[in-house]
Amino acid sequence: MIRRSTLRGWLIAFAAFFAALYLLRGMLLPFVTGLAFAYFLDPLADRMVRLGMKRTPAVVAIIFSAMTVIVSLLVVLIPVIQVQVMSLIENGPGYADRAWQAIHPHVLWVLDHLPEEQVKSVENAAGSYAGNLVNWSGGLARGILSRGFAVVSVLSFCVVTPVVTFYLLRDWDRMMTLIDGWLPREHAPIIRAMAHDIDLTLSGFLRGQATVCLALAVYYGLGLSIAGLEAGLLVGIGTGLFSFIPYVGGIAGFVVGVVLALVQFTDWPSILGVVAVFCGGQFLEGYVLVPRLVGNKVGLHPVWVLFSLFAGAALFGFLGILVALPVAAAIGVLARYALRRYLVSDVYRGETGGDA
Repeated sequence: MIRRSTLRGWLIAFAAFFAALYLLRGMLLPFVTGLAFAYFLDPLADRMVRLGMKRTPAVVAIIFSAMTVIVSLLVVLIPVIQVQVMSLIENGPGYADRAWQAIHPHVLWVLDHLPEEQVKSVENAAGSYAGNLVNWSGGLARGILSRGFAVVSVLSFCVVTPVVTFYLLRDWDRMMTLIDGWLPREHAPIIRAMAHDIDLTLSGFLRGQATVCLALAVYYGLGLSIAGLEAGLLVGIGTGLFSFIPYVGGIAGFVVGVVLALVQFTDWPSILGVVAVFCGGQFLEGYVLVPRLVGNKVGLHPVWVLFSLFAGAALFGFLGILVALPVAAAIGVLARYALRRYLVSDVYRGETGGDA
């Protein structure tokens, strides 16, 4: 009876915790980002402490160095990206006309070979979709204009995240010791073992995947710029950074890059050069970077990866996409532990004690 009431209490506590996360999802991004930075930088802080520095000065040095690097990159990249964005806006109408001239003969050919009733149906559907697109774009613009707190949110993110990172990184070891002291003594060894497996999985994935994304951002940015693609730096950096979403980041970057190449270039060698950059990036990611830096540390099936990403996006939006894979990896560790326990239990083996 005591165990059953204890289990009921834990279930109620977990349900309340996840309900609070769902209700507060709109304000959690800077805190989750600070937690990720603290988790990512904790081994470096521990190493500096072992070398003789005190924890607080080591944390200050780490955060100051990280912010210096980030600000320096932004100072260098933002003007270049701004120029590319303005160039895209100026040349957008010309690109649209060129694209329409390219597909217009094919559209006419299709319409000529369709019955008159289907042609009218297609025209009505196109008009309806165009109207919906205009309404959606107008609603989006009104939403952006009406939500003047967007700039404030960005500024608060830039302020809150370093503060959260500092305090979590400074008190990380103390918090881990405190949490370990709260564990039920009877099950503490098992919980520590599972936490250790989750830590190995998350640390290997987060640090490895972050390195992969940065390397791909540099590769795609330089490669597409050398290939002569307008906004190549912007597309390349976006493709690299969004590669933390398996399959989706690379495919989206390829589609955007090839479409821009088709409307910008008139010769096939230039277009094939852009395609070659993306093919080289996929080879670099799939056969060099991921096997060496990430490997099989997450242990998730591709279908489960996609499901976790869509589920995270549906529940928590962009924040859900960021935390979907780490949460799915932790759930995978717990599920494998539960499966091992089940395979040696009487429920699986039965009363006759069959082969496990």
